[in-house]
Amino acid sequence: MSSQPGAEVELEDLRIPPGAAFQHRDFRFFQIARLSSIISMEMQSVAVAWQVYQLTHRPLDLGYVGLAQFLPGIILFLPAGHAADRFDRRRVLLATNVVQMVLAALLLWHALLPKQSVAVILAFMFASGVARAFSGPASQAILPEMVPERHFPNAVAWGSSIFMVSTIVGPALGGLIYAFGNGASTVYALSSAMFLVTIIAIEGLHVRTGRKEHKAASMETLLAGFHYVWQQKVILGSISLDLMAVFLGGAVAMMPIFASEILHTGAWGLGLLRAAPALGAALTGAAVAHWPVERRIGAVLLWCVTIFGVTTIWFGLSRSLRMSVLALFLLGASDMVSVIIRGTLVQITTPPEMRGRVAAVNLLFIGASNEFGEFESGVTAQWFGAVPAVVMGGVGTLLVVVLYMWRFPELRSVDRYKERAI
Repeated sequence: MSSQPGAEVELEDLRIPPGAAFQHRDFRFFQIARLSSIISMEMQSVAVAWQVYQLTHRPLDLGYVGLAQFLPGIILFLPAGHAADRFDRRRVLLATNVVQMVLAALLLWHALLPKQSVAVILAFMFASGVARAFSGPASQAILPEMVPERHFPNAVAWGSSIFMVSTIVGPALGGLIYAFGNGASTVYALSSAMFLVTIIAIEGLHVRTGRKEHKAASMETLLAGFHYVWQQKVILGSISLDLMAVFLGGAVAMMPIFASEILHTGAWGLGLLRAAPALGAALTGAAVAHWPVERRIGAVLLWCVTIFGVTTIWFGLSRSLRMSVLALFLLGASDMVSVIIRGTLVQITTPPEMRGRVAAVNLLFIGASNEFGEFESGVTAQWFGAVPAVVMGGVGTLLVVVLYMWRFPELRSVDRYKERAI
């Protein structure tokens, strides 16, 4: 049987190399900036937690640190999304990282004082939360401007892996520097220097997004992201599915209880449990970059959330450290595939002028699922015990998948990324 002339060349052109996204200069610079900034923030987070606890020895104050960083994202997500569409996204990223560098320097100055104040630290962390609230939508919305559409899934896969590696390296590096350096001050000094690296990398970007939204700020423009997500069932289904799955299947919050009371491993076992999902996610992100999901992506997304629920139940029932670590590794791996698919779907199917506000809604959903998911897990564990809480969360995730297969047939039927939202 003869093939048509040029068919082999055309197929060759369609093959996307594993490192396709890194062929583009702006993507390389952007990932250097993300790597540096995320590691810096993770290091800083560890140092702040240790410093605050050493000052007061009250667990409640650690909760205040998290609250100070979380609240700005909830309060400011509408103006932050509008800013990402109203102003050049590169300039928004530059401004927010300059603020972060200054705040790291202020934390350094404060740590060197003879007497430190928790209230001052909380004020700095609230300001950091404000900067992160504005940088998040701009960071998500600028990525599609750096690579052609056919390379975008590859960019999301590599970006997700780099994020996971940063969240593994950052806390470990911060803890080591805090322990063997000069305490919090050394961490803050290095954090400030790394934010400078981030600023230099962002300054080197060639992309200029300019103004996408030309209308002045109003309730209509601020809420446009919500309206768009509500109308586009593929986007609504994908991001709300993640919200419900993570909200119900929050095994991470229960890890200290499992490590000490169920698996009887102590702090070193807790470290293994915390590292397992991150390692599974990082390796899977790199694997997806090499072997991308290109067909039946809606069905793959639903299957990955199903695996997330099953592995949550597995972890809840396990009494073996090895089996628990394996369950969490697979949990992180399945979650990473769903993160890549969802991130690609949301960005590709959203018009450029709306990406900032839609990204803000997406980040709000992610923050709500993570923070309130931990709260939900804590409440159910208090009522029923840790094991029933985790198992019920996994079962709830599976029920959500069944519900979404019925409620969002548009999501289930999506075959390729280039299909537009319905």
